[in-house]
Amino acid sequence: MINLKISSSFREKWPTIKLACLECDVVVEKFNHLLWSRIDVLSADLRKNKQIEDISKTPAIAASRKAYKALGKDPARYRLSAEALMRRVIKGYDLYQINNVVDSINLASFTSGFSIGAYDADKLQGEIELGTGRVNELYEGIGRGELNIEFLSILRDQKGAFGSPTSDSLRTSVNKETNRLILVYFGFGAHNELDTAVDFCEKLLIDYAHAQNIERYTVE
Repeated sequence: MINLKISSSFREKWPTIKLACLECDVVVEKFNHLLWSRIDVLSADLRKNKQIEDISKTPAIAASRKAYKALGKDPARYRLSAEALMRRVIKGYDLYQINNVVDSINLASFTSGFSIGAYDADKLQGEIELGTGRVNELYEGIGRGELNIEFLSILRDQKGAFGSPTSDSLRTSVNKETNRLILVYFGFGAHNELDTAVDFCEKLLIDYAHAQNIERYTVE
């Protein structure tokens, strides 16, 4: 189990932060047909039941957007990953197909509204802390290049920033070499929905990524 804590400065700005974490061994595969059949069904359900204007009313997203503003970051410009996924699905676009692990996590994210950080455990070093980004701090987001993370919610290990609710970093990304996975649910609010959300993702990883040796814990 990783050693994860929340900085005192972060707590001062958003006292209700709660991180729900899951660690497990996984088998990464390029594509899973059964998983994508499920993604197609749940994407259709989302498009049927929600409009774009409903996204910001989703409890987990509404709380996350308020937290971003309290921390000094514009949630419209630096959109939460869960919100970006929901917008993409509702607009009728397919999700990006990455691998069975990342695809499962994206499904769990857009159905719950929680942004989920996904990291290769073997690429992390030392203690991990949730804080906020610093001016000119280096961060290469997956598919986004260099990202301005000043005031953004950021996870750091001994090597520096590697994760945020807006975009995970290339340095700790999940790929075909990943064996041990670490997930972090950013619970800025809607805490009553967190356990159910993590339950769903755990089941997806068991069904579609052969997840074993599962550990779950929370940090408040």
